[in-house]
Order: sequence, then C-alpha cells, then structure tokens
Amino acid sequence: MSKITKTLLLSWPILLASATAFAQGAEAPVAIDTGATAWMLTSTALVLLMIPGLAMFYGGLVRTKNVLGTMMHSFTAMGIMTVLWVVVGYSMSFGPSVLGGWFGWDWGYVLLQSIDESIMEQGVPEYVFSMFQGKFAIITPALIAGAFAERVSFRAYALFIAIWGVFVYNPLCHWVWSSDGFLFNMGAAGAIDFAGGTVVHISAGVSGLTAAIYLGARRGFPKLAMAPNNLVMTMTGAGLLWVGWFGFNAGSSISSGLSTAQALTATQVAAASGAITWMLVEGLHQGKATALGLVSGILSGLVAITPAAGVVQPLGAIALGAAASLVCYWAILLKNRLGYDDSLDAFGIHGVGGIVGALLLVFFIRDSWMASAAEAAGGTWTLWQQLGVQAAAVGASIAYAVGMTLLILFIVNKISPLRITPSQEKEGLDSVFHGESGYGMLNPN
Repeated sequence: MSKITKTLLLSWPILLASATAFAQGAEAPVAIDTGATAWMLTSTALVLLMIPGLAMFYGGLVRTKNVLGTMMHSFTAMGIMTVLWVVVGYSMSFGPSVLGGWFGWDWGYVLLQSIDESIMEQGVPEYVFSMFQGKFAIITPALIAGAFAERVSFRAYALFIAIWGVFVYNPLCHWVWSSDGFLFNMGAAGAIDFAGGTVVHISAGVSGLTAAIYLGARRGFPKLAMAPNNLVMTMTGAGLLWVGWFGFNAGSSISSGLSTAQALTATQVAAASGAITWMLVEGLHQGKATALGLVSGILSGLVAITPAAGVVQPLGAIALGAAASLVCYWAILLKNRLGYDDSLDAFGIHGVGGIVGALLLVFFIRDSWMASAAEAAGGTWTLWQQLGVQAAAVGASIAYAVGMTLLILFIVNKISPLRITPSQEKEGLDSVFHGESGYGMLNPN
C-alpha cells in the first residue's frame, strides 16, 4: 500500500467531519476579544468598588452610634445579592420571557451552569458579563438603605433586600435590558436606559421613599439635630463612587471602543456640571457652598447621566448634570417642608435624578441615534415619540417598584419587625445589632 493511500485512509474521518460541518453551515466559535474582555473585567471591579464607596458615603452621614450598622447594609448586600444573582437572578433577568414577560427564566442559567464555556457575540466570556451585571443587582438594594437609615432592624433589612432583589430588581432588569423585555422593545428602538436610570436609580429611589414613609420618621425628627458624624468619610466615599461610575456607565457598552469613550466622557462631564451647579445654587441660596452640597451635586450629575451616557454628547451631559442638580436641590428642600424622613436623600438624589435623566435625555440625543430609530420605525421617529416611550418606562418602573415594595414591606414586617424599638434607636444600630462601636472608645452618642 502506497504512502499516499495510507494517508488518505487515516485522514478520512477528519475530512468527513469537516465536510459535514461545512454542509450544515456550522459557525466557528466566537473568538475572545481580549481588549473588550480586559475592559469589562476592569469595569466589573470598578462597579464593585462603588459598594464600599456607598458604605463610606452613607456611613459618614449618620450619627456616630449608627456608622457601622449603616455601612453593614452595603456590605451585607454584597453577600446576599451575589448568591441570589448566581442562583436565580441572572436567569430571571436575562433568560427568555415567562409568565407573560414578567421575568425571564432559563434552567441553564440557574447557578450559571450553561455559561461555563460561553463566549458572547461581543467576544466577552459570558461569566464576565454575568458578574458585571451582578454588581448592579448588589448596589440597587444597597441604595435603598439610605432612605430608612438609623431605624431599621438588621435582620429585617437582610430579608427585605433578598425578596426585593428577586421580585423587583430582576423583573425590571428583564423588562429594560433583556432582548425580549417589553420596555427594551417599546417603540422604534426601545426605552433608553444605557446603564440603569430606571432599573437602578428610579427603582431604588421610589422604593426607598416608600419604605421611609412606611416605617415613619426617626425618633425626634425633625426637631432633634442629627448631624453627620464624618463628612471626610462621606467625601471620600463620593470620590470612590465617581471613579467607580466609569465602570458603571462605560462598562455598559459591553465593548472597548467608540461607544465606551463616549459614555466615559459624558459621565465625567455630567458629574462636574452637577457639582458646579449645586455649589452655585447653594452659594446663592444659603451664602455658603458646603462639602455635603458638593458631593450631592456630583451624585446628582452621575445619576442623571446614567441612562443617557451612550446617547448624548458633552453638551447634553452638561445640561443633564446641571438640570439634575437644580431639581434634586429643590426636591430635598421640598422634603424638609413635607416632613417625610428620607434619611440620606435616597429618593431626593437617586429617584429624582434618575427621572430627570431618563426624560430629559430625549432633547440631547445624537442625530445618528434618531436616524437609526427612524430607520427601525420604517419612516420617521420624533423626539416626542421617544419622550412618550421614556415616560412610559419611567411610569412603569415607579408603579411596579412602589406596589411591590409595599407588599414586600408588609410581608417582611409580619415575619420580622422592620422598625426598631425606641430604646434600640436610642442605643444605636452598632451596639444593638453588631455589639461593636465604629470609633473604638469614643462615646457612640
């Protein structure tokens, strides 16, 4: 037998498999885009950095006796929400729609079983995308804690965020970001929420307001002075949040290219605009520009640009940052007049800022985006039509978050009382629930 004949006989299985694959139109596996993957890994870490940043921001704003208890709310969310995200959250958020589109579900996504070797079409391992999205699921309920700080039971809080994450965050995430979510497909090009204006900030803000009213005000509010214990820590936390927000917004492009650069630039500009506007308004209104006002302006700008970062240019970012700062400043003044105790202004900054950004972004959308929307609509698509879609998304998010939060609060309160007793509130969260003091031997009061 000749050498050529032997070679053909030995290689025929390989040739047959190749021919079969070609005949069936088999596609080559998606190659990993190392640049995009590296940026998404970095973005995931940056968003996680926001959680201790939020803990420091909130922790510095409460009284000394509650600093650890308040910071524990953020850090506890890192544990609870991560496990729930891996078990059911990713499936509920990004699986195919079930129950009329209320949420998604894919048994393969449970415990992330089916994505062990999955590479997304963007060239990013699906594990990275899942972990990136999981960080949003952590920070959203952690934001809520600012609304009822200094008066909630730790055990009840842990139960509340677990249920809220499953039945509020996951469905909203599916509606807005899943390819078959009804808000994702509303209108010509869907509701615009680039990085979480509705999913994160509006839902957390209105849920926080609902919880604050449900629990009632802190003992002595508003007559008793409740000054922040450490504004230096609050400012440091705000700085970490600003840095982390680059991952939050620019990472939402799920790429490492032009759209990433656009979102990063808009984020920086809006934060700066918000900070300057708040200082100017506060200086004119009260005669002084405060450190707390500065960081409030930064966050207002960051929140407002979150839904818009991928669709507006720097001029739009400046406008949104300034508008959010103005409206949030007014909202906090209104809170003091109405008398509800949103302890750390979770609604005043995140809820209001998210609404401002989600609606006003329409007036600063890139022409190229509108042209694409018009093409998708098969004719024309106007700013007013898109505004209607945005308003519908905002309204749906508010209605669902408020209704479900009320139900969850009622259920949790029956299982474990949410509101701490007057004596526990006087003693402070640190001692009552953790047996520790945030500042060593210092008087916690």
